[in-house]
Amino acid sequence: MLVHGGVETLTITDATPGTRVAVHDQEGTPLVTLVADEQGNAHLIFLPDEHTVFDSIDAIAAALSGGRTLPPGRYRLVPDGGEPTEVDVLGVHDVPDPDAYDQELSEGYGYITMRDGVKLSMMVRFPVEAMYGEGPWPTVIDYSGYTPSCPGVPEAGALLANLLGFAVVGVNMRGSGCSGGVFDVFSPAQAADGYDIVETVARQPWVLHGRPGMVGLSYPGISQLYVAATQPPSLSAITPLSVIDDLWHQQWPGGIYNSGFTRAWLAMRDQAVAQGGQAWDQARIDEGDEIARENQRVRSQNLDFERFGRAIDTFRPSLEPRRISTLVDRINVPVYLTGAWQDEQTGSRFATMLERFTSSPVFRATVFNGHHPDGYSPMLIVRWFEFLSFFVAKRVPKVNELVRMFAPAQFAEVFGFSPELEADRFAEFGDDYDAALAQYLTEDPIRILFDNGAGNEVLTATAHRHEIHTTSFPPPGTVARSWYLAGDGRLTDTADATESADRYVDDPEAGELAYSMELLSDLNRFILPDVPIAWTRFADEAAARYETDPLTDPLIIAGSGHLVLWIRPGTADTAVQVTLTEIRSDGHEQRVQSGWHRLLHRREDPTLSGDLRVEYTFTPEDRDALVPGEWMRTRVPIHPFAHVFRAGSRLRISISTPGRDHPFWCFEAPVEASASHDVGHGGAHASALVLPLWPADLDHPEDYPPAGSLRGQPARDALPIRNTAAG
Repeated sequence: MLVHGGVETLTITDATPGTRVAVHDQEGTPLVTLVADEQGNAHLIFLPDEHTVFDSIDAIAAALSGGRTLPPGRYRLVPDGGEPTEVDVLGVHDVPDPDAYDQELSEGYGYITMRDGVKLSMMVRFPVEAMYGEGPWPTVIDYSGYTPSCPGVPEAGALLANLLGFAVVGVNMRGSGCSGGVFDVFSPAQAADGYDIVETVARQPWVLHGRPGMVGLSYPGISQLYVAATQPPSLSAITPLSVIDDLWHQQWPGGIYNSGFTRAWLAMRDQAVAQGGQAWDQARIDEGDEIARENQRVRSQNLDFERFGRAIDTFRPSLEPRRISTLVDRINVPVYLTGAWQDEQTGSRFATMLERFTSSPVFRATVFNGHHPDGYSPMLIVRWFEFLSFFVAKRVPKVNELVRMFAPAQFAEVFGFSPELEADRFAEFGDDYDAALAQYLTEDPIRILFDNGAGNEVLTATAHRHEIHTTSFPPPGTVARSWYLAGDGRLTDTADATESADRYVDDPEAGELAYSMELLSDLNRFILPDVPIAWTRFADEAAARYETDPLTDPLIIAGSGHLVLWIRPGTADTAVQVTLTEIRSDGHEQRVQSGWHRLLHRREDPTLSGDLRVEYTFTPEDRDALVPGEWMRTRVPIHPFAHVFRAGSRLRISISTPGRDHPFWCFEAPVEASASHDVGHGGAHASALVLPLWPADLDHPEDYPPAGSLRGQPARDALPIRNTAAG
């Protein structure tokens, strides 16, 4: 039996199948008993609250949902009938001797060794020498559980970085691809591995300045945040695109299980990280790669994260180390971040972190309406290259002329239209890096793009019509603007003195009716224009709707909002969706943003909630059943966004069962076919819509973009409001 101590993990291999191994702390207290599987493996990540035998998936699931992470320290392992063994479990900040990073990495496929001896598969790609000369080159790292080390076609970020003159090191996380170790979503071990990768890559003679950066969108974007939070001393900068703020909130938005994209994503990860789960890793094994074969022997211990995630229906302290929003204030390198308000995969909660990068010396963010892949789109790619040029290459940004020449044809193939690349903005400085950087640093850090999808003759292509720059998000001067729910489906500036209520019934079908679910097996379709959409409607009786009078002046809304909701529930457990739309003067209804909340989660998090943003603790002790027929006050969060409501438009909200109003997120909400709920307005039960109004006089096109042209914001014919009065 072999015992391996990792970063907050402990792994057993080569044991006799069925062997029981008791894990004791230094005081001799038995903490848990592991049982070796049919391959002789066992793996420990979480400790149960009391001693448990991990002899089934259910026992492990119980520890994941209610236990604690395995803390660093020395442990004593006592196998049945065998000799005790002691092992040291490392912490994220238990950095090895610097000599451990003196590994030679060469162009092509290979392996890189972590502090605990685990070997991760990697692929090194140098830029085209004929275009960029001999090394050393500015270098970036692409790190995820997808296919960054696959010798075949590189991932998007790696491909673009190579074309623009950067060497790229693609590394598969432990337990994925041909890498060793046990896979675990966004674990401390993955973050520590990232630290080791950065420090090893930095020592290669072909790395310019000895300080690599990181690139990636989605999974490899999120991983950058965890890695940078460990503060690798040789890291130069990161460029996280289309990221999340917390995995639990992705799986349980508003405390409701996300049975759409997040469930599917975790299930795909479980399948991909199984032994031979990706065609390319099995091919390497079949071709004789013995390291890959040996690495995959422990895959039997990869956890079923979709199943386990479903079991963790409340937020636990053990999940805190994986909550990236609480870690980003540790990032001490320049950051370039992008995200879409209507991101069909990860949503817009990333925007709640934009004020938290307090230790980063330079922070830049570009935010927009749109889709998940848009971070690499033509409207953004040059700004991404600028940032990498300044902080990784340390030179004045200038796009290679060959790249500029062929870009329109490549854009046409990938994005469905052929725009020119944005001009080099710092060409006037020649090779004067310091002067160009000084100019760059005078720019406002937050760039908000509007009307993405309407900025090119090819409608719904990735092109915006106008933009606004600001120093923060929400922008300075943003105030809470309230509209009160009133009778006859009105939103008014003041609450009615007379109390009344409307009733809506639960819609049990709504939860599974995301409007682009057919594309879940074809995610790249969201890169192109004309994304198929089937935006279904709630029946009149299944929603309570309210709208303002036509606006006399445009409104710029930017930030998080919420609905102050007085509700008289008809059941002891229910969930509410609030969707904000724009009713345009041309008769179209355009989706803007949504929010969700399961009402039995009662306590707001006082450290994160305020006049506009609302966050709940979601802990087991802060949830309580509802009292049917009894009025209660709650606040339903509306996710962050920015949008210009033009003069003549009306703001409309719809209150309903969760579902129908999102491209990929589905909801297993606690709803019943016969249940109804009353929404109060006026008097003692004055519900109100509260949005972040940015009272700035900013230029923008006064005309509407063509209906249905905005990426991530479908449009349909607006129907009149027909609410049902409460009995």
